[in-house]
Amino acid sequence: MKNLLNTWQLKNVALQNRIVMAPMTRSRTTQPGDIPNAMMATYYAQRASAGLIISEASQISRQGQGYSFTPGIYSEAQITGWREVTDAVHAAGGKMFIQLWHVGRMSHSVFHDGALPVAPSALNPEAQVWIVNEQGVGAMVDCPIPRVLTHTEIKAIIDDYRQAAKNAMTAGFDGVEIHGANGYLIDQFLRTTSNHRADEYGGSTENRLRFLLEISEAIAEEIGTERVGVRLAPFITGRGMNCPEIIPTILQAATQLNDLGVAYLHLAEADWDDAPQVPTEFRTQLRAVFKGSIIVAGGYDANKAEAVIEAGFADLVAFGRPFVANPDFPARLAHQLPLADLEPSQLFGGDEKGYIDYPTVNLKQDGAIA
Repeated sequence: MKNLLNTWQLKNVALQNRIVMAPMTRSRTTQPGDIPNAMMATYYAQRASAGLIISEASQISRQGQGYSFTPGIYSEAQITGWREVTDAVHAAGGKMFIQLWHVGRMSHSVFHDGALPVAPSALNPEAQVWIVNEQGVGAMVDCPIPRVLTHTEIKAIIDDYRQAAKNAMTAGFDGVEIHGANGYLIDQFLRTTSNHRADEYGGSTENRLRFLLEISEAIAEEIGTERVGVRLAPFITGRGMNCPEIIPTILQAATQLNDLGVAYLHLAEADWDDAPQVPTEFRTQLRAVFKGSIIVAGGYDANKAEAVIEAGFADLVAFGRPFVANPDFPARLAHQLPLADLEPSQLFGGDEKGYIDYPTVNLKQDGAIA
């Protein structure tokens, strides 16, 4: 672990190691209001030994929601709830960014008082979202065809991102990550398969990038570029995202985000068993145009993580599910201890079970298991 366990300077945020806790939806907020709570504070504080925690995706507005019980960062109650979380993480020695989220067409009318979700274009999302019904039972439900965002509404959403970033600072976060990946609203603007607009937000690469860049600029102006990261997904093809122009679009985005001076890019890589490998050529091109920190995530284990850092293609590696079942994941890597398995049925919704009851290994001062 000669790389993962080293410290790293993320602009003005000093990280204790290069291990990142990836953003993972857990749907444990207090209702009504999608409010972060004390249980969430315990969950994140348990995992504060990560160099950086990136929170679960958090909607910037009511319109931005697409799944039941996901947290927001737009109401006073939500800001107060997140403050309890960040205070707990900082008290445990951790650093934490919040992931800012608008799902766009990855939603359902149940979250919008019967109205349709919004998107750059009225195209079938070919996707499902997790919704809890009146009986308290969660299930995956098909997304409807969305309605097209107006020019005025696009500008309002950019303002919502700016305000959400300001709220995040009030809530005590060390920075924000803009979720531009995995088929959500920003990603929908980036891709020719989901963006058929004929105005300045569609068509050319420059136009399809405009929404992301205007959001990034607004947030950077509000809280400083050194506190901003961006997540992108160049090789994700599901949810109608199989765009033949996405790789040059991502590289152009990286070039412009580098010019803006954001702290990092976070690549969400395909993580299913037979997923395509990320080409070395792409990694080399990305490193050439983006000089900030690069985080990679997607099915990495310790050996693969060490290798991608050693090759110079990444500076930090994010781990998702291993952090769910192993609150002390960095210590387990450091001491080459076995990893506990998670219980998939307890990932979304519920209570403490499968959330804050996973055990940690009791280590003696010499590193041996007590």
